Amino acid sequence: MIEVDEKVLLRPEDEDYESTGYDTSTASLTSSVQKYLFENGRRYHAYYGTDKYIQPTDEIEQDRLDLHHEIQRLGLNNKLHEAPLTEPHRILDIGTGTGIWAIDMADRYPMAEVIGIDLSPIQPSWVPANCRFEVDDAMQDWTFKSNWFDLIHIRNCSTGISNWDHLASEMYRCTASGGYVELCEADMGIHCDDGTMADDNPLKIYAGNLQSSFIQMDRPPRDMEFYENLIKKAGFEDVKISVGKEPVGPWPKDPTMKKIGAMTLLHCETVFESYGMAAFTRVLGMDAKDAKILCDNARAAARNKNYHAYFQHFRVYGRKPATETK
Repeated sequence: MIEVDEKVLLRPEDEDYESTGYDTSTASLTSSVQKYLFENGRRYHAYYGTDKYIQPTDEIEQDRLDLHHEIQRLGLNNKLHEAPLTEPHRILDIGTGTGIWAIDMADRYPMAEVIGIDLSPIQPSWVPANCRFEVDDAMQDWTFKSNWFDLIHIRNCSTGISNWDHLASEMYRCTASGGYVELCEADMGIHCDDGTMADDNPLKIYAGNLQSSFIQMDRPPRDMEFYENLIKKAGFEDVKISVGKEPVGPWPKDPTMKKIGAMTLLHCETVFESYGMAAFTRVLGMDAKDAKILCDNARAAARNKNYHAYFQHFRVYGRKPATETK
């Protein structure tokens, strides 16, 4: 039984919460959700706690997120997903960010209801009629119905996930029988296949510090095997995996990869500070100036055409059995 606050029991002749000292106006609730932390010239999430997600939420970051969406879409041959959907009715996007993937999916599947959830309300208000957004924390117990969504999608959220097993369990519960879950996450590393990136390369130094930061936060980098086993253990079947590469610069010969590389180089103008500044200062205890130098050096190295480096991400999708056996 939930105990009632004594303040609420006072003055029963008054029906509004304001009489007890609580401000429940829409303006007040909106103000709370839009609570932010300003640090090192950037705006960060604060409503659910400053350690929930340590990348910025400001306009610079929103532009970066939208650019990265286009990079990853190009890497999928302009597809929005790999799971074989036919006529989905309900789609959920976890950690929707600016909402750009959810909006594109709403346009792609006008018969479907598309919901995007995120810690911060940074999504646009002008969206397709079949798309809506909610402020929510996916690490808590979900309020969505069981066996409800034809696709649950999550992308680039690993730095904010503190309990993957809980997340996978809730995704399984809320996926409709025969529906799909699809994850796409980066490994936080910088890779090179031809030996042009030495161990003292600023890109590699940056990546090493970034990985150390999230290991200390108990959110270590994960590999493909982890994500594959995660959704298999949750109960999904017909699991498919793939690896995507994002060249740092237009150094590849292949025309598509060259275009992705050029876009990734533009992405590098802000991505190093986005992931690094809070991680280096809050977690590793660096001085802000030293953290900025690490980010600046990585950005300068990314512009060097003699370093043939690339980022790597993993994509995994699986189907919930049409008849549950779990």
